[in-house]
Amino acid sequence: MDADRDTAAAVADRVLQAVLGTVDLLSIFAGDRLGWYRSLAHDGPATAAQLAERTATHPRYAREWLEQQAVTGLLTVHREGSAEGRMFALPPAVAEVLTDEHSLNYLAPFARLFGATGPALPRLFEAYRTGGGVSWDELGDNAREGQAEGNRPWYQHRLADALAGVPEVDAVLRTSGVRILDIGCGAGWSSIALAESYPGTQVQGVDIDAPSVRTARRNAEAAGVADRCEFTVTDAAQLPEGGFDIAFAFECVHDMPRPVEVLAAVRRALRPGAPLVVMDEAVAQEFTPHGDDLERLMYGFSLFVCLPDGMSSPPSAGTGTVMRQQTLQEYAFAAGFTSVEVLPIEDFGFWRFYRLDCGGAGPAPVAGRAHSPR
Repeated sequence: MDADRDTAAAVADRVLQAVLGTVDLLSIFAGDRLGWYRSLAHDGPATAAQLAERTATHPRYAREWLEQQAVTGLLTVHREGSAEGRMFALPPAVAEVLTDEHSLNYLAPFARLFGATGPALPRLFEAYRTGGGVSWDELGDNAREGQAEGNRPWYQHRLADALAGVPEVDAVLRTSGVRILDIGCGAGWSSIALAESYPGTQVQGVDIDAPSVRTARRNAEAAGVADRCEFTVTDAAQLPEGGFDIAFAFECVHDMPRPVEVLAAVRRALRPGAPLVVMDEAVAQEFTPHGDDLERLMYGFSLFVCLPDGMSSPPSAGTGTVMRQQTLQEYAFAAGFTSVEVLPIEDFGFWRFYRLDCGGAGPAPVAGRAHSPR
């Protein structure tokens, strides 16, 4: 009986820590969306009244958020005094994690992404009952932007070195005039990184999500690579045949309702012998209870975002975020690829890279759906 009580107490403590983590996540979401963190980072310490004036928010809510952030340890009290005179500051390390969109430590977008699931919970629960789904489009801009901004630093800072470490891929990309296909390009950060890293390339990004494609075009213009990055709202069935020298699918295969059909269409779009590089989650080879933090995180993404998105367009393979290597191999072979190789790219965030190869032009394109809000 005492052992049972001890076990129950441990479970209760774990749930309480999860509640506290949820409060932190939602308060981070608020600080991110309302501009409170960025004001403290860019304009310096502030009282509640000053922060509210800077950000066009209400001082009483600003005060409550500032105090909560100090109690939870994310802000420091720069000057003691009355509630109205108390001044709060954002430490540099916290500012990097929550405001620096170029840092590999930037995690505020994930609060944005999970925060976006709140309004969708009734629809998610209905989907769990009926087998339906909730698409990225239904989750809205917070989810779309959160995913894109969370991945952006990795493409900007690490993708070039990662690909340079795979000689056979790097050699293709360094060929003048090479045509790259970026399937499920989302907000275009992967396409832009490829264009910046390999100046002789032409990148074609395709996605089914029109808002993401519009964002990708703006991002390419701002980055100065719009002349070499073209983005289109395109179904996989509309890919041109045999025109690409290499293709990439960054963190999107697990979202596809019909991955075999999309992979077959990509295969057809590649010239004979050209590879497809897939980046997807570096989950364990097989399911086991008591998984590590990565498995826990990926099941969270799957339950609330990726699996419902994939299920929103029936008939669906229902893959989900936790796409294990064997599952990708099955999809690839069914699509006509003849080999799947794990590439020697390590220490790249949450992800693993694969190379898919085939010996011929492959089957004709079949209507598919490819999207990743990257």
